[in-house]
Amino acid sequence: MKQQLLSTLLFLYVCISYSQIRGTVTDTKNNPLPFVNIFIENTYKGTTSNEDGNYELNITEPETYTVVFQFLGYKTVKKTVSIESFPYNLNATLDDEEISLNEVVITTGENPANSIIRQAIAKRKENLEKIQSYKADFYSRGLIRIKDAPEKILGQEIGDLGGGLDSTRSGVIYLSETISKLEFLRPNKLKEKIVASKVSGDDKGFSFNNAIDVEFDLYNNTIELGNQIISPIADNAFGYYRYTLEGVFYDDRGHLINKIKATPRRKNDPVFEGFIYIVEDQWTIYAAELDITGIQARIPAVDKVTITQSYAFTEQNAIWTKMSQNIDFKYGLFGIKGDGRFTAVYSNYNINPGLTRKDFSREIVSFADEANKKDALFWTSVRPVPLTEEEITDYIKKDSIQIVKDSKVYKDSVDRVNNAFKIGDIIGGYTYNNTYENWSIGTTSPIQAISFNTVQGWNGNVGGFYRKSFDDFKRFLSVNGNINYGFSDNRLRGTLAATYKFNNTSRPFLTISGGIEATQFNAAEPISRLENTVASLFFEDNYMKLYDRSFVQASFSEELFNGFRLYSTLSYERRKALFNTTDQVLFPEDDDIYTSNNPLSESAYGITPFETHNILKLNVLARINFGQEYLSYPDSKLNITKDKYPTLLVGYEKGLGATFDDYNFDQIKAGLYQSFNLSNKGRFSYNIRAGKFFSADDISFVDFQHFSGNQIHISQKGNYTEVFNNLGYYDLSTNDSYLEMHAEHDFNGFILSRIPLINKLNFNLVLGAHALATPDFKPYQEYTIGLDNIGWGKWRFLRIDYVRSYQSGFTSDAIVFGLKFF
Repeated sequence: MKQQLLSTLLFLYVCISYSQIRGTVTDTKNNPLPFVNIFIENTYKGTTSNEDGNYELNITEPETYTVVFQFLGYKTVKKTVSIESFPYNLNATLDDEEISLNEVVITTGENPANSIIRQAIAKRKENLEKIQSYKADFYSRGLIRIKDAPEKILGQEIGDLGGGLDSTRSGVIYLSETISKLEFLRPNKLKEKIVASKVSGDDKGFSFNNAIDVEFDLYNNTIELGNQIISPIADNAFGYYRYTLEGVFYDDRGHLINKIKATPRRKNDPVFEGFIYIVEDQWTIYAAELDITGIQARIPAVDKVTITQSYAFTEQNAIWTKMSQNIDFKYGLFGIKGDGRFTAVYSNYNINPGLTRKDFSREIVSFADEANKKDALFWTSVRPVPLTEEEITDYIKKDSIQIVKDSKVYKDSVDRVNNAFKIGDIIGGYTYNNTYENWSIGTTSPIQAISFNTVQGWNGNVGGFYRKSFDDFKRFLSVNGNINYGFSDNRLRGTLAATYKFNNTSRPFLTISGGIEATQFNAAEPISRLENTVASLFFEDNYMKLYDRSFVQASFSEELFNGFRLYSTLSYERRKALFNTTDQVLFPEDDDIYTSNNPLSESAYGITPFETHNILKLNVLARINFGQEYLSYPDSKLNITKDKYPTLLVGYEKGLGATFDDYNFDQIKAGLYQSFNLSNKGRFSYNIRAGKFFSADDISFVDFQHFSGNQIHISQKGNYTEVFNNLGYYDLSTNDSYLEMHAEHDFNGFILSRIPLINKLNFNLVLGAHALATPDFKPYQEYTIGLDNIGWGKWRFLRIDYVRSYQSGFTSDAIVFGLKFF
């Protein structure tokens, strides 16, 4: 209690000592006005008021200033003050704006709003390119609340979320601030240097509310917000919006401002609804108040997002620049509801300072030294938007809680409760945590790992693990073991693996593993144990083909330089063929029997697909992410792949020292894949793979190139550019050259949203094409047409595709049901 009181007094002292121009903005009824733009006239030095209407404008030199108070829906107020000492109190009362249609004279039959928007669209590129580059100061504050949270989600306790929830299961679960220096170069170069970062209740944390994530420029045709959202002044905006002129008013400089309401033509299109304010004659944006639903943005958990932007004009540059932006949202999922707001303030612009591409690198976000160690004195001296009472309380409460929660006594007491063994742990698995020393040990659930196949019959796994984290989890050691027993083949197998992560920058991982396992011929495991269990027991289709692998293996991977990551694996293996040991089925049919476990022939019972042998295998793979950008955190690096560029894979595989010389081989392989948006027309994805074997005429079938097929016609993949959905798992496996191609386009509502009645369903049309060529088989193709985003409300978990296959003519067709979960 004493500590909280001391923190409160210190905070109040700091506020009084460091505030410069400060005050409260209200309306004529004395109600506080939140998020009012306050700035010095003809400068880019400004701030906004907080939710309580309070503001602070950090001015260091005593002199005469004209302070401008600008807020949508209210008349702009200017106050000229001569300041001799600080702090200086300056309150403001704003009158309602007089918005009228009397100024509009309709000379043609055209809707006047349409004429204004056409002018804005015609001048869009010109206005966009007025600012070729800039430097600016950036401040962001993020607040996320939760309301009436359940105590459990899917049977799991969620606790108080780090002290964020009160007795009503409501409260602030995230509060963070960022102070940054920005540099921008058109069209899309943005560099951010974070000077200070603060997270409530975490003195080691870094805020994730970066400028990069909220760079929403309405002058662009589309804005990336989950989906590609069409701007109200995009080149093709009239295909998506209807416009109404609500009225006009004059700002403090005499500019005529048109208030235009934008309404979606179709309910579920990726568009906004709300108001955009256009300056007459200049046809620039004055402000915007735009809403979008989670359905439109393809963000299932979100109910609604509101983006509010305000711009200011300076005579020096004769340019309107964005001064503030608020992103408000409401969300709800799994019984949890809440809201939040991300506030951004741009100030101290230096317009067109002559930046070039040489001033930018792939590093887009970096942190100054000790950025997350700034004290309350620093924050109060630089924070442009004062904290609300709710935010002050949250900082004080969580900072106090953190001191307690970081103590050994507290962590040990929590562990004693959580580590207590429960009857349910026998089924769900058990974990023992030592939170203070950052290690845990436990067992996995034996029930979840039970499955059936015709080689082992019913079989189950019991796993154990140990994990030790170092350096705030930037390094860790993980040891995992697994024991598997097959009740039909009476065989006990087991594996053990240890992984060490060396750092969080280049992320080197070293894994040493070994053991004995029954594993699929295709290491990509095209059919899961659960899928095979259902197919076998219910339909007598044993698609999973297994062999016995005894191995010792070492794997290492590391990013050698930005965008280039190397993977390498060296293993010594003993392979042995396996055979069916059971014909158990739940619903037997007289004319149906299990196929053999030999993937080369369904009727090859008791015939091995390869000879038992030992072999040494080397795999080296390089992944190159072209154009990869990254965020630099202290001792960490977060990579950001760019849709604009593809990813290239180049690999080499070698088998050597085999028991039989014929089983030795070499293979080179390459792949290229990419997924990107085509403006508002959906998302296109492709995946191309090719390879060539050398000296591999008689190699083991294990080492063939296998392709991901699908014979159960159920998929849990959201994207089908890695699979042939109507091809047998081993039908076209090869030990020669191969070329595999997949392409898919998700129209994301572009087509179906234009069809009456169907557009109410909010489905997406998806088209796909897939091809495979090898020397041993005639070229194989698949063509698909499907519907995605099937479901109701926020629960959109189903996709249905119709597939037709061709191989020198039509071969077969199928319906594929796709399941996807969050």
